[in-house]
Amino acid sequence: MIKTEGKFTYIEKGEGFPLILLHGLMGGVDNFGSMVDVVADAGFKVLAPDLKLFKVPLLKTSIKYLSDYINDFMRHKNLEKAVLVGNSLGGHIALVFSKKYPKKVKGMVLTGSSGLYEKAMGDSFPRRGDYDYIKVKTEEVFYDPKTATKELVDKVFDIANKRASVIRLLAFAKSAIRHNMAKDIPHFTMPVCLIWGKQDKVTPPYVAEEFHSLFPNSELFWIDKCGHSPMW
Repeated sequence: MIKTEGKFTYIEKGEGFPLILLHGLMGGVDNFGSMVDVVADAGFKVLAPDLKLFKVPLLKTSIKYLSDYINDFMRHKNLEKAVLVGNSLGGHIALVFSKKYPKKVKGMVLTGSSGLYEKAMGDSFPRRGDYDYIKVKTEEVFYDPKTATKELVDKVFDIANKRASVIRLLAFAKSAIRHNMAKDIPHFTMPVCLIWGKQDKVTPPYVAEEFHSLFPNSELFWIDKCGHSPMW
């Protein structure tokens, strides 16, 4: 199911109108799990590109670069239009993409999206060498802390202890702050579905309410007993 063609590595499944799944900062194509099967079985072509966040050239480490990467991916797949489904940073990429390439977006599904309330990492940024701290911060992403398996915590710990990865994390965080979408969202005309965890600690419910108030054409759905990543 995972394909590699040129610079793109991605999951593809199903037939029908294309949905492009965009993962978050610490995520990957495996984040979407069984959701890929469910959406494909519902009659859609599901595409989930690996954004390769920690391989982006340092001088190009920005949300704008990632939105252009998705445009290149759509060209590669000969897609004229798609629905973008973004979680966390993936939602922010969808927003920036939709601003730059509005004719290519039929609609958006955003969950736990950044784009409105970014701030410097500060004390919340994973501290190098502090495994217990990283474990706690990883657990906070989910409603059920047990979802943060040792394998997942080890992955985040590994990222936090690689200098090149940390530099890219900080660059993406600064890019997110620069690309605040509050003034742009009221001009978006495509339908938007907001799906939010009621117990999201990363982008709390008030962020969803703010998105909902700014989009001219949006619906907001809540998932109880759910944190920052509803697809898990």
